[in-house]
Amino acid sequence: MNTVIVLPGTKWQIPLINKLKKRGFKVIVFDYYENQPAYKYADGYEIVNILDKEKVYELAQKYKPIAVMSDECDIATPTIAWVSEQMEKPSIGVELAALYTDKFRMREFMKNNGFATPIFYKCTTVNEAIQKFKSFGEKMIIKPLDGNSSRGVFSIESEEDIKNHFNKAMSYSKVEKSVLLEEYIEGDEFSIDGIMTNQKYYSLAISHKKHYSYNENLDQELIFKYRDEKYNYDLLRRTNEEYVKKTKLPFGLTHAEYKYRDGKFYLIEIGARGGGNLISSVINPNMTGIETQEALIDWSISRKKAECMKIKYADNYKERCALLSFFDIGNREGIIREIKGIDYLEKEKCIKSFYFEYKKGDTVKKVEDGGNRFGYYIACCNSLEEIERIKNNVKKEVSIEFE
Repeated sequence: MNTVIVLPGTKWQIPLINKLKKRGFKVIVFDYYENQPAYKYADGYEIVNILDKEKVYELAQKYKPIAVMSDECDIATPTIAWVSEQMEKPSIGVELAALYTDKFRMREFMKNNGFATPIFYKCTTVNEAIQKFKSFGEKMIIKPLDGNSSRGVFSIESEEDIKNHFNKAMSYSKVEKSVLLEEYIEGDEFSIDGIMTNQKYYSLAISHKKHYSYNENLDQELIFKYRDEKYNYDLLRRTNEEYVKKTKLPFGLTHAEYKYRDGKFYLIEIGARGGGNLISSVINPNMTGIETQEALIDWSISRKKAECMKIKYADNYKERCALLSFFDIGNREGIIREIKGIDYLEKEKCIKSFYFEYKKGDTVKKVEDGGNRFGYYIACCNSLEEIERIKNNVKKEVSIEFE
């Protein structure tokens, strides 16, 4: 009884798999694709559509796992909740899994519980979306009900925009073929992570976001710090904690995105998982001293073990800073001739992780969503001055040349 099933098999699950292996567990990865990077870190894998709950459950039974887990992945949340319930393992439950992945349910919950929320509509046809847009009369956002990685998310400023983007947005809705059409909230965007235990909710890293110049809905840079001179991060912490507590989440990691307008933080969306792109496994521990994935493992394996866990912030955590930056190559497309500066990324001590989605000889296409950004680097430092130094050095040292 020491087998843990992890899904999916993307690179973002590798830190979780490594922690499980280090603690002596046998890890089996479930994923739909044949050649996923996490496979080589696990003890085995199964090819299965992770959205097919019944099939995942059928395969899981032969391993008699002690837990079914995932982190940094929204689309796995409903399957993990359902399969865990069937196997009588710790779970946030099917209803909460739906609330934390279905953006329409989120919006309804916010509205019914008094949280600042944009005006929103669920639409099943292009004509319905056009009529709602015309009645609203201002800029809007169209998105899948339960998508991820900013896939199928578009700004809407005309009826033509709806006609151009409706089907694409709809294609990423999984459980129900509808889209969410909502008011576009002008203002700066933030993310905040947290962890709910049986004792209390702990706020983790907060980031202030910047977006690509050619895609206002896709993150390009996230700067993490404890406080901000312009924005009230304590208000953001209180707002987020109140929402999570209202949902009655029993335990688990959370990752939320907010926009700030007129003195209020508007919740854009929240997932019952850690922040992606290694926010959960690298940035949160570096920023707070709290090993969130270790806590997730404890709870997923044993509620009693989780009740005994000790969560403690590092002594100097309020002074720490971090940067998650995605390489910006603009609208360039073509075949890569060379990537320069990898040696700098490897030797800079403050850089904790970096990755290039492409290599020499690959053909690069225009960035459309979080799934095809060129790559990233993460820097964890003790001051914003250090962050700025690293940003400037990366700009000087790292370049991508095309044929």
